[in-house]
Amino acid sequence: MNRPFRGLRSRLIVAFVLVAAVAATATGALTLREARTGILQQSQDAVIRQLRSHVGQRAPGLAFPPDRAQLRRFAADIAANDGSWRVLAEYRGVSAGDRLDELTPQIRESVANSRATVFQRVRANGRTTLLVGMSVTFTDPSGTASGVHVYLAVPQTVEQAYVDALVTGVQRAMLGALLLAVALALFAARGVLVPVRALRQATRHIAEGRLDTRLAVNGSDELADLSHTFNETAAALEASVAELREMEARARRFAADVSHELRTPLAAMSAVTDILDEDAAGLDPDTATAVRLISAETVKLASLVDDLMEISRFDAGAAQVHRDEIDLAESIRRTLAARGWADAVQTQLPYTVRADVDPRRVDVVVANLVGNALKHGARPVTVRLTAAGDTAVVEVRDSGAGIPDDVLPHVFDRFYKSDSARTRSEGSGLGLAITAENVRAHGGTVTAANHPEGGAVFTVVLPLTAPEQP
Repeated sequence: MNRPFRGLRSRLIVAFVLVAAVAATATGALTLREARTGILQQSQDAVIRQLRSHVGQRAPGLAFPPDRAQLRRFAADIAANDGSWRVLAEYRGVSAGDRLDELTPQIRESVANSRATVFQRVRANGRTTLLVGMSVTFTDPSGTASGVHVYLAVPQTVEQAYVDALVTGVQRAMLGALLLAVALALFAARGVLVPVRALRQATRHIAEGRLDTRLAVNGSDELADLSHTFNETAAALEASVAELREMEARARRFAADVSHELRTPLAAMSAVTDILDEDAAGLDPDTATAVRLISAETVKLASLVDDLMEISRFDAGAAQVHRDEIDLAESIRRTLAARGWADAVQTQLPYTVRADVDPRRVDVVVANLVGNALKHGARPVTVRLTAAGDTAVVEVRDSGAGIPDDVLPHVFDRFYKSDSARTRSEGSGLGLAITAENVRAHGGTVTAANHPEGGAVFTVVLPLTAPEQP
């Protein structure tokens, strides 16, 4: 039931987390880059300043041209200022001092071709080392290069520790930002989902017929506007449905009242037409024809009034089902015999099928379906009864042309005529509608279809026992 809302909550959480992750990653990356650059720049500048200062202090005491021993002592004096320094001094192919395997050809070439101090960071064996190279110049105004080159290697252990600590801090900050984003997403999702759940519940109440359902309007945001619109729609729908129900109730009362009022004069008319029918043989031909026509139309009108009364009872919910346990097969035989159809209808009835039904309404169902088949179909008409599990199935099939496809969905509609040019018919147009209502009153179903071998077939499915009332 709540799957869509769980999906919305998940999407909100994912969206918040993605935004927070992107923002935290971008901010962390920029912060880390700037901080790393600042740390390394500060360390680099400090090392270069110290190297220049130490070289400047000890270079005047260096004999020129220096030998290996003098270069070794010169390099040792410079390295003595910091225990982590390793210094190499060179003069025209003569080297002395620490062994610097990290030196690259690029830094040697830069020192040889320039009197500026150069530096380079190299990484080897998982460690970062700062290499600094400079050329010692004479102190005369020309600043001529002496040919002595000094190289310094300083491990970046402390700086790397600072950078690692900064990375750890950024990672923890990102984790905190993500957790905060999840908390905010849950809070935001709750603010969105609570009104949506209320709207869903209210919509279900409306679908169930509780048209007085309304939503509480809180705030002035889009969700509040939606709730307000829903309330306006529900109010309009409630007013429209109430008006339609009132019109429908008036129409039902009108049909019932008219039908009831017609029964008394029709009874008198029927009595008169019966007497006239008996004397019609002694009347002149034109008068006899008129009498018989009046008699036939009176019978049709009486049947129509009876059908209208029956439909009115169903519409008003006043139709009652008086159940009794009967033999369905025997009931069908009696229905056919009572109407003189025993010889005109072929039957496939088992010996006995016991069912808890209303005998009068089952008689109406079978009579309407068989009468419809005889009137609108072609003979032979077959009635077949079978029992399947806890239901009984009654099939009425004719041998006519069948029912057009565009008519099939409407065969149980009231007063429906497949031929729009035919304004009158022998029936009331309510027989199949009454049949459907009687079947539904038993908790069963009735369907119409065309048989593959030709002809129309109506199938009635009735429960053998009374369904439990809700």
